[in-house]
Amino acid sequence: MAFANSKLSSLTQLFADKQLLTRRVELLTYDGDASLDKGMPDSVVMARNVDDVVKAVKWANENNVPIVARGAGTGLSGGAVAEHGGIIVEFAQMKRIVEFDEVGRSVVVEPGVVNLVLDEFVKTKGLYFPPDPASGRTATIGGNIAENAGGPHCFKYGVTTNYLTGLTVVLANGRVIRLGGRALDYPEYDLLGIVTGCEGTLGIVTQASARLLRNTLAIKTMMASFDSVEQAGKAVSAIIARGLVPATMEMMDQKMMQIIEDFAHAGLPIHAGAALIIEADGYPESVTPQIEEIAAILRDNAGRDLRIAQTAEERDLIWYGRKSAAGAMARLSPAYYLLDGTVPRSKLAATLAGVNRLCDENGLRVGYVFHAGDGNLHPFILITDPKDAELMKRIHATGRKIMQLCVEMGGSITGEHGVGIEKREFMPLMYAPDELAMMWDVKEIFDPQKILNPGKIFPTEMPTSPHSPLLPSTPLRSAQDGEDVGREVAPHNADEAARAIRAWNAQAEKIFIASDGATRTDGATLSTRNLSGITTRSIDDLFVTVNAGTPLADLQAELARDKMWVPLVSPFADATIGGIIATNFNAPLRMKYGGIRDLLLAARVVLPDGRVIWAGRPVVKNVAGYDLPKLFVGSYGTLGLIADATLKLAPLPRARASIIAPVDDLKRGLAIGSKLLRVCLAASGLLLCRGCAIPGASKSYALIYTVEGMSEDVNAELAQARAVLQNENIGNLAQLDAPSANDVWASFLNARSDAVTLRAGIAPKDLSAFVAGLALADASFVVDIANGMLYTRGAPVETIRPAALKLGGYAIVLSGLANDRWGYQPEGLEIMRALRARWDPRGFFNSGAFVV
Repeated sequence: MAFANSKLSSLTQLFADKQLLTRRVELLTYDGDASLDKGMPDSVVMARNVDDVVKAVKWANENNVPIVARGAGTGLSGGAVAEHGGIIVEFAQMKRIVEFDEVGRSVVVEPGVVNLVLDEFVKTKGLYFPPDPASGRTATIGGNIAENAGGPHCFKYGVTTNYLTGLTVVLANGRVIRLGGRALDYPEYDLLGIVTGCEGTLGIVTQASARLLRNTLAIKTMMASFDSVEQAGKAVSAIIARGLVPATMEMMDQKMMQIIEDFAHAGLPIHAGAALIIEADGYPESVTPQIEEIAAILRDNAGRDLRIAQTAEERDLIWYGRKSAAGAMARLSPAYYLLDGTVPRSKLAATLAGVNRLCDENGLRVGYVFHAGDGNLHPFILITDPKDAELMKRIHATGRKIMQLCVEMGGSITGEHGVGIEKREFMPLMYAPDELAMMWDVKEIFDPQKILNPGKIFPTEMPTSPHSPLLPSTPLRSAQDGEDVGREVAPHNADEAARAIRAWNAQAEKIFIASDGATRTDGATLSTRNLSGITTRSIDDLFVTVNAGTPLADLQAELARDKMWVPLVSPFADATIGGIIATNFNAPLRMKYGGIRDLLLAARVVLPDGRVIWAGRPVVKNVAGYDLPKLFVGSYGTLGLIADATLKLAPLPRARASIIAPVDDLKRGLAIGSKLLRVCLAASGLLLCRGCAIPGASKSYALIYTVEGMSEDVNAELAQARAVLQNENIGNLAQLDAPSANDVWASFLNARSDAVTLRAGIAPKDLSAFVAGLALADASFVVDIANGMLYTRGAPVETIRPAALKLGGYAIVLSGLANDRWGYQPEGLEIMRALRARWDPRGFFNSGAFVV
């Protein structure tokens, strides 16, 4: 759509000279990204600050003009292409690292900061920002957020969403809101998780807060050859089964190695059917034993010609071949069509065979690289003549069939590149009409006029079901006329739950979720007690699907038989999976494994209107549409009933040990805790306690530091922690196998007491000053130093809450009597209410359970 001159004139008046590009010769730079898609914007705004973004968005909203956010233009799905004209907001000048907190391990950045620049900066301070997309040398953090970028190390370290704690977002009406913040687990719907990966269709990010890790101290890299992709895949499964978690596992097939070798002369094993590149990281004492054990596993599983890098130069040479794939393909043809479906890793070989068959049938030449650890495969289909319409039609048709194959294998149409323009018509292959309709609900609430990056993610024609909300006259689903299901139902599956909900909706009955068998007199009770047991356990693919009423203790006992677990801990023996997800109740070990939001891959949910949706998929990398599972984490059942959940598995740690350090002064304990935080690499808990039952705690306060993982890592890290404590003249150190920091935390919260128990969340950088400044008197407490949490028993709410809010945090009541349990108003509350009203217009579902 071209601007009228009057519109262009009014836009010109808003910006300084050279901030607004309108001449065609200037706009040509912005007519595409790294995909095959094209679209010419009418203007480009070179934003310098959030005020510029607000002005551009408000103008676009008032004039009903499309507006598209753009980083470096490295996207591979057309996500930053102005397909319908309008404004592009360019973030090249918003590239400040606004704040860096070395002690609290966090950073605040603008969207134009280049991924590699950020990572290299924090590494100078001994820290690490794990997301590492292949385009990281030029890709920006804003682009990483828009696509929820991953990279080869996400098998161990996860993707962008796992490191974001807060976003500043300009909404479609120009309003600026904060989602999340510097603290963790704010009492709000996880709108942060929905905006991450939304490809700029819900808002424009102007600032991001992210957590960092300690940079690993040592890395070992190796390459191994196999006769086939199937053999290499079995070797990957064998490594996982032994309880090892390499930093990355990359695979190339023979075709791709030959293409790369002809181009880069990297010394690849071109006579092998496949090659694996594997990296192990950790402490120097650990990486050699790890890589030697991995090498032995590979040899036992038909691996040969193993090359273990002994120097940085040898490591770089191994990686040089893998990183030359795109350049090698460009040498063979003027263009290529790059796909990025994800499947469960055990299905990689079968998927590859299927893709080869499809390409052979259609006379197309293809080569591959894989992220073998996470099941993300990248077929490069050569385009010999991009102007050949028949060829392009054949390529796109084959691409659709490849995506269909990935979905049939239980995977996703995109693991890291995003949907954009390229894959929008593939979305109905993966999602049912009700699931797409739910995403569309989210879009409409965030962007009623559809000006934010229009045409992306959603198919041009949305499929509808008989009860889809896309049909505006359709009422809420109801049961058959006259059906009476009673006042309490304990369904065995989602369909039974949906039937009861529809019946109660028809009777205008309030509905309350319960897991403990309690019934309500003020409405109907939906009990989860019969939603029990594991439905799918895939050790090779590191996930488990479990019904939501299953007690966590029962799940862990089952998984322990395979030496696996879901890295969750609850203080309560009867805690269920659904309850833990709905309350977002995280233990200190999230510092090592991530929180519940990071472990949840998919969920089957019955919405308050009776629809059943399957949100997410059982793969580590899935950026097809909005990350709906995160909406239900911490929603306290107000958005629907979680019927089952698919969670990441982890090998049980081979070793776990803790140091207990008695301390006689609060401020000193906090200061020493901050110094210990710098050591944490394999740590799963770092607490400062008062009033806790801890063996060896002979003074008023006690520090407890727990490490778990490889035994060499545990010993090396505890030695470093012990050195810090000894340097502070802390004696009488006790090293124990149990209790761990997570045991101590759980015991504290499980203690019987009528006193009010609070949880305050604060930016880790402010935690020490916050705790030291409180008048805690005789209250017992646990300070979770790594995660910025304070748990108190018997401390006054009226003292702690205002202090937390002043620092951008919060304080909520976990148990005990209080006038206001939450005491917090999210900036996204209006959106939260709109989402709830869309699926529960009467407000009858689990009403009163949450801030919304």
